[in-house]
Amino acid sequence: MRLANVVDDGRASVAVVRGERILPLALPDPELDSVRAIAAAGEPALRRIAEWAERQPKHAYRWLTEVKLGPAMPDPGAIYTIGLNYGVAGEPDDAGPERPLVYGKAVTSVAGHRSVLTWDRSLTANVDAECELGVIISSPATDVSLAEAMEHVFGYTIINDVSSRDSWLDGDQWLLGKSMPGFCPIGPWIVTRGEVDPNDLRLGCTINGVAIQDGRTLQMRFRIPELIAYLSRHVTLRPGDAIATGTPARLEGPLGPGRLEAGDVVTVWIEEIGELTTVIA
Repeated sequence: MRLANVVDDGRASVAVVRGERILPLALPDPELDSVRAIAAAGEPALRRIAEWAERQPKHAYRWLTEVKLGPAMPDPGAIYTIGLNYGVAGEPDDAGPERPLVYGKAVTSVAGHRSVLTWDRSLTANVDAECELGVIISSPATDVSLAEAMEHVFGYTIINDVSSRDSWLDGDQWLLGKSMPGFCPIGPWIVTRGEVDPNDLRLGCTINGVAIQDGRTLQMRFRIPELIAYLSRHVTLRPGDAIATGTPARLEGPLGPGRLEAGDVVTVWIEEIGELTTVIA
């Protein structure tokens, strides 16, 4: 199942995505009024939603092109980001950290598909984008084992880990440099756990149609169960928490290290999930 948030008149509501159409959820149940609540309710909630959706007439669906999508997870309890988690394809992996390198993003940084991003350039001029597979947590996880870890996954999404690269932020203020409003686009939807195998998905990023990243999740140094087990030894993961699992290396190309400029169109994509686009203003 694919779950998204549709924004109408400033109000977000959960919807089911099927192909190029989207069905706003209209079940009279407060336990199903947000993606986070559905994640916490687990498989029984997904079955109810699927059964309800099957009964709905075709005219209840809307075209995706006709709606505005908000963040796929608009209210994560926490956002954990993993650094240096991708090796370089075809090269010996001898430069990675001994344990997961964990950063964070403020929950106020989330944004949706096709959002417009701007920021105070006097604070930072050097900002770039990174494609990351996002893992959404379903049930509380404290000190879970590797074998148990995937039982706590609700689904997968795309996260654009927008970050400042100025030395006074990227060098010693990573949270601030990753957490300005709009610096965490999440979406366009969440694909529930049973619908996709996350272990070898192609993912990447383009700016104005030029590829700056192109890798595979197979290159992760620490796999999803390892990340969940490691995090849960130090913190309690809760329903709706998001883990951005790292990003592949930047390609050598015409953009070089670069930085985002007004007018740029950034698209991060992951096969079997979709595309998440942000416009820079």
